[in-house]
Amino acid sequence: MNKLLKIGCFLGIFSLIACEFDTKVPADETIPTTRKEEVPLTKQFSDYWYSGKAELNSYALKQSRYGEIREGEVVLVFVTEPFSQSKQVKLDHPQDAGEDNVSVLKVNNIRKFSTGIYDYSIVTSTFTPVSAINYPHTLKLNTSIQEWCGHTFTQLNLKENAYQVQEFSYFEKDGDTETTIPVALLEDELMTRIRLHEGKLPLGEIDLIFSTIYSRFANQELKPTKATISKTELDTTVIYTIDYLSYARKVAITVEKEFPYKILSWTEDDGDGLLTEATLKKSINEPYWNQKKVEDEGKREELELLQ
Repeated sequence: MNKLLKIGCFLGIFSLIACEFDTKVPADETIPTTRKEEVPLTKQFSDYWYSGKAELNSYALKQSRYGEIREGEVVLVFVTEPFSQSKQVKLDHPQDAGEDNVSVLKVNNIRKFSTGIYDYSIVTSTFTPVSAINYPHTLKLNTSIQEWCGHTFTQLNLKENAYQVQEFSYFEKDGDTETTIPVALLEDELMTRIRLHEGKLPLGEIDLIFSTIYSRFANQELKPTKATISKTELDTTVIYTIDYLSYARKVAITVEKEFPYKILSWTEDDGDGLLTEATLKKSINEPYWNQKKVEDEGKREELELLQ
């Protein structure tokens, strides 16, 4: 199968999923539609994701690193934002942006744990358009990793049918590089795809680009590689299993069967006998960007955060 045919099949999968949405338009039009062919979303979807709040989720973390399991914490922040397709940044004045305004579901994945005396703090931000028909690929992804030895930064920007990859590092072996890789589904966008497409992922063999955290930790090059996605349905949940065919990496994501399809847990197995696990502790919806006062710190207790 040639490269163009592969891309066409991938787009077809996500177009089919997007077409399954209810075609009712909310009475109070709150969705920032910029194109006439945009697929209308359900009122349930718009009431939840365009409510002026973010979904905040805390997870207990068991992190595999340096041959041992470490205790830590993950926070997933899901929120819709107006995003510039050309500049690939959040728009300050979306009402003036016209067709450059793309509604995205952003997830900030904040992962913290300690190794011995020193800490790791990792943030991954993924910007996936709400409309898979008009915008079938995630527009932007970046990951920063800070620890006491130094820090690294990785960013992918969609440029036509390829990702421009920039990597910066304190460490010589990583270097500062800029490359281009063929477009493919990102492991880092699987959670936004699940939330946007009624808890669904494409099944079967597919080209997939490694998680940016795994790429750094395992010194693996970011590139499309073969993986299979399968699912197991239980009474109230669905488990998606992602198996890389040429690498010892397996990821499993447990999702609610019903809207809003929250991520309940996930595991990462890198073939070293140690399993990274994240399990949901608490989920709340809040406009956290307005909650900056000392009195707002009570929300941290509600989320059961460690620090």
